[in-house]
Amino acid sequence: MWNYHTLSRIDWRVIPVILALQLIGLLVISAYSIEPSPDALEESFFTPMVNHQIQFILIGWGVFFFVAGFDYNKLREWTWVFYILIILSLIGLFFTDAIQRVHRWYRIPIIGIGFQPSEYAKLVVVIALSWFLERRRSQARDWSTAFFGALIAGVPFLLILKQPDLGTALVLFPITLVMFYFGDIRPSVVKAMTWMGGAVLIFVALIFLNVLTHEQVRPYATLFLKDYQFNRLDPNTHHQKAAVTAIAMGGITGKGFRKSDYAGGGWLPAPYTDSVFPAFGEEFGFLGLLLLLVLFYALIYFSFQVTAVAGDPFGRLLSAGVTVYLAMHILVNIGMMTGLLPITGVPLVLVTYGGSSMLSTMTALGILQSIYSRRFMF
Repeated sequence: MWNYHTLSRIDWRVIPVILALQLIGLLVISAYSIEPSPDALEESFFTPMVNHQIQFILIGWGVFFFVAGFDYNKLREWTWVFYILIILSLIGLFFTDAIQRVHRWYRIPIIGIGFQPSEYAKLVVVIALSWFLERRRSQARDWSTAFFGALIAGVPFLLILKQPDLGTALVLFPITLVMFYFGDIRPSVVKAMTWMGGAVLIFVALIFLNVLTHEQVRPYATLFLKDYQFNRLDPNTHHQKAAVTAIAMGGITGKGFRKSDYAGGGWLPAPYTDSVFPAFGEEFGFLGLLLLLVLFYALIYFSFQVTAVAGDPFGRLLSAGVTVYLAMHILVNIGMMTGLLPITGVPLVLVTYGGSSMLSTMTALGILQSIYSRRFMF
C-alpha cells in the first residue's frame, strides 16, 4: 500500500516549484500581517500568521510525501467512503453556527483551527468520477453514464452553492467537463457542457468589458440569480478596483518588501487571502508577477505530463481531474484580481493563507506524484 521506494521515482522538478510558491505566499503574509508603522521593515519576518502558515506547510509536505508513496490504486476501495463523508460534512455545516454569515467552516475546539469541507470536496469529486468513469468505460456513451456522472458532481455542487460559495462550486464544472472528455462520455453531452460554460463566460466578459452594463442585465439575471449573487457581477466594486489599482501601482519592479502604500495602507481587502496576487504585485511589480506566472505554468505543465504518462485509465482520469482542479484555481483567482471575472473567494493555490487550501493542494500534488512514480508498474 505504502512504499517509500517509490519516492525515488517522483518528478523532483516539481519540488522547487512548490517551495518557491510557498515562499511567495509567506512573503505576502509577512508583509500584510503586521501593523503599518515606520518601523515595519525592522519587524520580524515570522509574524504569528507566518508561523501559523509554516505549520500547515510542514504538515502539507508530510501529507505530500505520504500520499506520493501511497498506491493511488487503493483509492478505488475508499472512494465511496470519502464521498459519503464529504457529503455528510457539507450537510452538517448547515447545523452549525455561521462564521462570517456563511456556512463554510467547522471550528475545531481546543486547537481553534477552521476546517473547510468544500476544499476537500473538489478533490473527492475527482476521485469519485475517476472511479465511476473507469468502471463504466464499456458504457461510456450511454446516457445513464452521463446522468450518474453529473449526479456525482452535482450533489456537492448544490451543497457548496447553498453555503453560499459560488466560486468553489463553479470550479467543479470545468473539472467535470474535462473528466467527461477523458472518460469518453457521449460527445453531445461534452459539447452541450462546453457551450453552456462558454455562454456563461461570454456573458460575464460582456459585463466586465463594459459592453453590457451591470444595470442593463439586472432585470434578466435576477430571474435566476439572487441579488447578492448578481451584485458580484459588478465590475465596479471597491474590491475589483482596488485589486487592479494595487497591480498598477507596483509598476515594473514594485515598491519593495513591506513598502506598499496602497495594499499596505489597508485599501486592498484581504491582501493575504483572496487578494494575494495584487498584494504581491504592488510589492514586487510586473517582474514579480511574471515570475509567479512562470512558476504556475511549470506546475501545471508538470501536472499534465503525469496525465500523458499515466499507466492506466484510472490514473489518467485522476491526474487529468487533479490538474484541472489546480489550473482552475489559478485561472479564476488571477482572473478575479485582474478585473476579468467576478470576485468569488477562490484561493490561489500554495500562495493564499489558509490551512484547508494548503493541505488539500498538497494532497492533490501528492496524488499526482503517486501516479507518476508508478507509471511503469502494471
